Amino acid sequence: MSARSSVTVLGLGPMGQAMVRTLLKAGHPVTVWNRTARRADGVVADGARLAATPAEAVAASELIVLSLTDYRAMSDILGDATAALSGRTLANLSSDTPDATREAAAWARSHGAAFLAGGVMVPAAMVGTERAYVYYSGDEEAFAAHRGALARIGEPRFLGADHGRAQLMYQAHLDVFLTALSGLLHATALAGSAGITAETFLPEVMQLFRAVPDMVAADGMAALGRRIDAGEHPGTESSATMMGATADHIRAASESAGIDTDLPRAVQAHYRRALDAGRGADNWTRIIDGIRSPGA
Repeated sequence: MSARSSVTVLGLGPMGQAMVRTLLKAGHPVTVWNRTARRADGVVADGARLAATPAEAVAASELIVLSLTDYRAMSDILGDATAALSGRTLANLSSDTPDATREAAAWARSHGAAFLAGGVMVPAAMVGTERAYVYYSGDEEAFAAHRGALARIGEPRFLGADHGRAQLMYQAHLDVFLTALSGLLHATALAGSAGITAETFLPEVMQLFRAVPDMVAADGMAALGRRIDAGEHPGTESSATMMGATADHIRAASESAGIDTDLPRAVQAHYRRALDAGRGADNWTRIIDGIRSPGA
């Protein structure tokens, strides 16, 4: 397709607006629609065209990018525009579950549209930058046809035909992100119980964050992944027993400080499962067995 092909964007929250501006800057004609029309004022001033209805917005472009609250919003918004969907590609970059994504793909196909699920892995402010990347899965032919336009948003990484796969990759990334943020603030509260201010603690703990890859995998994260895939958990450098003892200490310290213990209890439970299974001498990565099959 032409590098200057028309694109429609439905949904003008911060992410949708960032995508519109990035596409406009790259020279793509962009048509937009949003439930609250005034949200389009800024991007219209930047050169986007506001459609009066979703059907008009869909008719304007072969590629329809959706940035909505969830996947249900897609069928709600396009319910009266299904006649315009045939021959179009819907690239839904909203967040939901993999099952909801697959259901949405089936709905789109039933109306003659190709479907791509996507997960944008950067915040709105980073859309269109060199650090932006987006996972996609679904219709490979549609992905190839529109790759040039999609690449304006961020580096496109295609994960295969299963529509739920990109969504699962997105949620797995956010699993790490949200858990890390909770851990960061729990640790800040723990340090604060001894009078250490957040201003002092946070720059200090960032040294640990930056060192994590080298600490957990001296030969690289890909090598660590290969061992996990192979079910190999050599405890030559750090064992589940050692890490489990640390988890016990963090819970005890949290209880003593009077702060919330839900997070340390959850981490402690991961190691307890491994120890109860007789895997204490294995590497800390052995806890993945209990995470995969908590009832085993």
